[in-house]
Amino acid sequence: MTKNQFPINLNLEGRSCLVVGAGRIGLRKTEQLLAAGARVTVVAPEVVSEFAGLAVTIHQRAFELADLDQQRLVITATGNRDLDQLIYDTCEERGIWINSADDPERCAFTLPAVVRRGDLMVTVSTGGNSPALSSWMRQKLEALVGPEFEEVVNELAQERVLIHADGRSTEDIDWKPIIEKIVASHNIHMSCPRESLQGTVTA
Repeated sequence: MTKNQFPINLNLEGRSCLVVGAGRIGLRKTEQLLAAGARVTVVAPEVVSEFAGLAVTIHQRAFELADLDQQRLVITATGNRDLDQLIYDTCEERGIWINSADDPERCAFTLPAVVRRGDLMVTVSTGGNSPALSSWMRQKLEALVGPEFEEVVNELAQERVLIHADGRSTEDIDWKPIIEKIVASHNIHMSCPRESLQGTVTA
């Protein structure tokens, strides 16, 4: 896996995504896609019972190349390297973003571990080299970044609206004192290395 991955957040709301494989891993990937608002199709000969309650289209059969038609993003969780290779190669030819679970060599992108607090999303990635480390760090971050950060994000969004309403650019604002004031109002205390406290914060 390349060491120079480009970090990006995808807007999948209403977009077609395919999951090939419907075991426990496929279920978890499907739930993640649904949480992002994607329209998900699942293809697999065998489907675990938990899929029954999900708002997805399920084809309980073997994968066919036609399943890739009109898909924006594909995740495989088959445990079959030959099948994953076929899907990966075809997706690469068609320009479809492809991820193969636990197989970074057959991934056009990897999935980070995620902590969500409303619109705040903190991610950790090892580029597919150690998902276990990413998960371990996510657990640490979950304790550090509490649910109150959802409201912090909402209040900062309101600040941006007010700044734009005044005809000013948010690029020219030092956000550090604004953020610290809002964070303090929620009794949030975060310790940081001394060097990280220097300078201004712009956005």
